[in-house]
Amino acid sequence: MMYIDLGIIIAILIAVIPTIIISGAVFSDWLYRSLVFLVISCPCALVISVPLGFFGGIGAASKKGILVKGSNFLEALSTAEIVVFDKTGTLTKGTFKVTEIHSKEISSNELLEIAALVESYSNHPISLSLKKAFAKDIDISRVSDYKEIAGKGVSAFVDGKKVCAGNVSLMQDNGVEYLEPDHPGTAVHVSIGEEYVGYILISDEIKDDAAESLKILKSLGVKKNVMLTGDSKSVGEYTASLLGLDEVHAELLPADKVAQIERLNSETSKKGKLVFVGDGINDAPVLSLANIGIAMGGIGSDAAIEAADIVLMDDKPLKIAVAINIARRTLTIVKQNIALALGVKAVVLIMGALGMANMWEAVFADVGVSVIAILNSARALNAKNLPNNR
Repeated sequence: MMYIDLGIIIAILIAVIPTIIISGAVFSDWLYRSLVFLVISCPCALVISVPLGFFGGIGAASKKGILVKGSNFLEALSTAEIVVFDKTGTLTKGTFKVTEIHSKEISSNELLEIAALVESYSNHPISLSLKKAFAKDIDISRVSDYKEIAGKGVSAFVDGKKVCAGNVSLMQDNGVEYLEPDHPGTAVHVSIGEEYVGYILISDEIKDDAAESLKILKSLGVKKNVMLTGDSKSVGEYTASLLGLDEVHAELLPADKVAQIERLNSETSKKGKLVFVGDGINDAPVLSLANIGIAMGGIGSDAAIEAADIVLMDDKPLKIAVAINIARRTLTIVKQNIALALGVKAVVLIMGALGMANMWEAVFADVGVSVIAILNSARALNAKNLPNNR
């Protein structure tokens, strides 16, 4: 609005002042010049082409299965400097399999049955794998007072006895001594009352494109790839060694992840942005806290998808690199439009004020440049031939 008001004021001054201070000046000539100036000063090219450029980028991302919730997130993504990943369901497939049962005082079958019962109300991938391994009907009437402890595990009463199943933090909270697994994997420790009855080792597979995605992000100028996980330190470090991550922080509760995001956010430059990629309910707080939150749309929870700024519909980490390429390409097109519009208008504005441009040239500087900028913005829609395009 201020730009338009300034243009009108200058046009009026061009029409009036020369007729006052210049001897023999003809008012109709200067009025014509002011009208030429007014037509040129119309900001149509900027007002139309810049939003269209971002719409084109959002459209190109949609073609690749990437849902961007706003142009501001696309602009921020173009300056991604640190990318932080959750592990389960993000860098790994989230399809757990029971690989080892280490029981104590009870049989392996009894340990698996108790674990399946206490996890019967949970939809967490680990819980689903336990119920799948049990492979029998679960009598939920045996379960009461079910509680899910965020970042730790679950507890419930099974046949009138308190049962806890989860990570080492849950065992420590209940004062239960536990065993450390000999092999890498996610250990679900189980206790009945205050007695430790063993652990079930669950393994997850790394996504096929995870390692490649991290390498490409580095090639795009991302300074640091970081993984945050609630899994044990051994599992986190083992996964990080396979993927070549710069940092890994394990055995984290949701509050710990928030603290890590705040720390990493302070390490970015003034223009650099921090991206967090996750899929679970526990990831919702950090998805909101990061400059750009990216959620896995297929396996991700509703809370994570709602909190995220960008959603990957097919859960492929490689699409993060595609999204960054689309964002940078879109910003380049938008900057081209701004330079074109301002450059042409500045030249023709000066010519118009000096009487060297007629109305047809003014129309070209307004409508013609707008059309060129719009056509240039349409290039952002083209999702073909993008680097890392899959």
